[in-house]
Amino acid sequence: MTSYPSRFAERAGLRSSILGSAWVMGTTIIMAIPISVGTAIWIEEFAPRNWLLTIVKLNLTNLAGVPSIIYGILGLAVFARYFGLGPSILTGALTLSLMIMPMTVIAAQEAIRQVPPSTREGSLALGATHWQTVRHHVLPGAMPGIMTGVILAVSRAVGETAALIMIGAFTFIAFDNTSLMDDFTTVPIQIYNWTLRPQLDFRANAAAAIIVLMVAVVGLNLVAAIIRERFRRE
Repeated sequence: MTSYPSRFAERAGLRSSILGSAWVMGTTIIMAIPISVGTAIWIEEFAPRNWLLTIVKLNLTNLAGVPSIIYGILGLAVFARYFGLGPSILTGALTLSLMIMPMTVIAAQEAIRQVPPSTREGSLALGATHWQTVRHHVLPGAMPGIMTGVILAVSRAVGETAALIMIGAFTFIAFDNTSLMDDFTTVPIQIYNWTLRPQLDFRANAAAAIIVLMVAVVGLNLVAAIIRERFRRE
C-alpha cells in the first residue's frame, strides 16, 4: 500500500496507483455529478415538451450503452490530442465524466419522477416558485434515488481500464501526483499490468490489488447507503 511499482514482485506496491485513482475519481465526480443532476432536473422540471427533448432523451439512452473503449477513443482524439492535454489526469477525468454522465442523468431522471405530483402541487399552491419547489421539495425527495445512480456510475468508473489505456495512461508511475496535468496510473491498470507479467509472484500481487479495489467499491456503496438512509429519514 505504501510502495511504488517495481520490477521485483516483493517490492511492488499500489501507492502511485491509489493516489492516481483518487485524483482521477475526485476530479471526475466534481465535474460529472453536478452537470448530470442539473441536466436531469432541467429535463424533468423545466424543459419544454417538444421534439428536441425527445431527441435528447433518446441520445442519453443510447450513450449509456456505448462501450467504454469508444469513450477512450473519443478522449484520445479530443482531449489528449486536439486540446493537447496528453495522457494526464485531467484527460482521464474528462473521459470518465463523459462515460458516466448518461447513466447518472437517467438514474436522476427516474428518481425525480418518483416524487409524487402532490408534493409539487402543494408547494406551488402555497406560493412557492417553481425553482423553490424543485430545490426544497423535489430534489430532497429524489436524493436517495439520485445517490444510488451516482454510486453505480462512480463504481463503474473506479474499475475502468480500457478507456484509460486508450488515452495513454501509464502502467509504471514511481512518484506521487501533485497536479491535474501529471501522468498517472490507476489500480485497475496496475492490476492489468501485473497479470501480464510472467512471474507467478506478480499474480499474487494482482490478487491482492483486486481485494483492495473490491474493498474500495464496497466502501463507496456503504457510504451511499448511509447517505440514502439519512435522506429517507429526513
